[in-house]
Amino acid sequence: MLTQLSIKNYALINDIRVDFTDGFSTITGETGAGKSILLGGLSLALGNRADLSSLRNDSLKCIIEAEFDIASYQLERFFQENDLDFETLSILRREILPSGKSRAFINDTPVTLDILKKLGSQLVDVHSQHQTLQLTNNAFQLRVVDALAKNQDRLKDYRKVLAQYRAEQAKLKELEDFQSNSLKEHDYNTFLLEELESANLQEGMLSQLEAEQQQLDNVERIIQQLSEANQVLQAETVGVLAQLDTLRRALQNLSDFGKQYENLSQRMESVHIEMDDMVAELEQLSDSVEANPEKLDQVNALLQKVYDLQKKHQVDSITGLLEVKQNLAEKVEAVVNIDTNIEAKRSIVAQLEADLETRAIALRDARNAVIPKLKTMLQEKLYDLGMPSATFKINISPAEVFNSHGKDELVFLFSANQGSDYGELKKVASGGELSRIMLTIKSILAEYEKLPTLMFDEIDTGVSGEISNKMGEIMQDMGHTMQVFSITHLPQVASKGKHQYKVYKEEREGETFTQMKQLDVMERVQELAEMLGGKTLSDSAMAHAKSLLGQS
Repeated sequence: MLTQLSIKNYALINDIRVDFTDGFSTITGETGAGKSILLGGLSLALGNRADLSSLRNDSLKCIIEAEFDIASYQLERFFQENDLDFETLSILRREILPSGKSRAFINDTPVTLDILKKLGSQLVDVHSQHQTLQLTNNAFQLRVVDALAKNQDRLKDYRKVLAQYRAEQAKLKELEDFQSNSLKEHDYNTFLLEELESANLQEGMLSQLEAEQQQLDNVERIIQQLSEANQVLQAETVGVLAQLDTLRRALQNLSDFGKQYENLSQRMESVHIEMDDMVAELEQLSDSVEANPEKLDQVNALLQKVYDLQKKHQVDSITGLLEVKQNLAEKVEAVVNIDTNIEAKRSIVAQLEADLETRAIALRDARNAVIPKLKTMLQEKLYDLGMPSATFKINISPAEVFNSHGKDELVFLFSANQGSDYGELKKVASGGELSRIMLTIKSILAEYEKLPTLMFDEIDTGVSGEISNKMGEIMQDMGHTMQVFSITHLPQVASKGKHQYKVYKEEREGETFTQMKQLDVMERVQELAEMLGGKTLSDSAMAHAKSLLGQS
């Protein structure tokens, strides 16, 4: 419920702050007084777009605040999802800076205009004459039927399953697209994988192969150097071993003459042992090393294969090739298993579709059950609003596809006069008729679902007399369970308000300002009298005004 509206520096408004209460309130004022400006200001607080021309004084910023009591709106989840502080009295604020930039706030937290608009749409429902075209919207028409059918819980469960169904459909399409695209590459990927597998790739094998190649490619030189080393070590008189033996014996003979000589003898012994080991190893290597052209060819071939694979896959290591191999294996396996995965996903989609079909039928049955009641309610209320011959033809039939409202096609046709053909509302109903139908439907909705604050902007245009009185009574009845505003030029409607507000202009210091105030009883009588008879108040106009307010 809107509890307070504050507007500063907007159009003709300098500074206005007005408090509101529950029930049905009317807003009156002369043409051009600024009622549309007031509504425009509220619309900005609800998230509508603005521009620099909205500023009264373009050197100051425009500030609009709308305070709402949202205790009964069940909006906690919205606030949580958007990381906002929930307050039972929440303030929507809009600022338009002299630079033209706009800022939006909810409870002093900066928000995007989109978030402000989403919240605003759940708080206030503004209806001007052009918005009666909503009547022709199939989704809105279904909403009316669903309200009477009490389909809210059914729709909630249906939409939950629908979301799952669409998600699984999307996954199925991904699998099918993957299958279609991957089959083209499957043979090539298999070939690449087999090529990599035939190389028996292992970490560290490249360095091993390169070392082996170097040895095999230089075997003659290795044999020659080993032979020379053996000759140097083992020559009979001048070989290293022979010289070491002579040195060892000399040091052994000195070992008895002191600790230092003994240490030298021991070190010499260690050197001699090490040289013996080297001789043994050199002999072993000499025996094992031989020319092997076939082995060299094999190593060269494998090395070349590895180099070619690295170049082909644009990597520079065995690790890179192993990663490519793993990726290819996963792709090949995915294609191999794709048929199974697709069938499993199709089964899930089919189950969800069957569930949706059952729920859609339940929605349809509930809708068909209340259509006669809806037609009767519409026709009876419109009879009171000066449309005695108004009739509706409402039919529901199965649709081809599932949507957010079920699987129904709604035919909502209207005839204003006896003998006239039925047609779509927008084609056969006048603007005044659409306004009355909209009011009727909103009054029906108010009985069956929790509506936000309703703001009717001259919905009574084009009607007068008893019909306007009936429209006022309908809005008055709606005000017993919700907050309703009506901007009106009709005294019959204005008098039905629990509260009445007047929008007017005043001039100060050569400037014109739009003001707004709540009228007391005597002010209401005077305002209604002026609406009835003009600025010159007659006794009859005053008496008529009092009678409209139920005063003697």
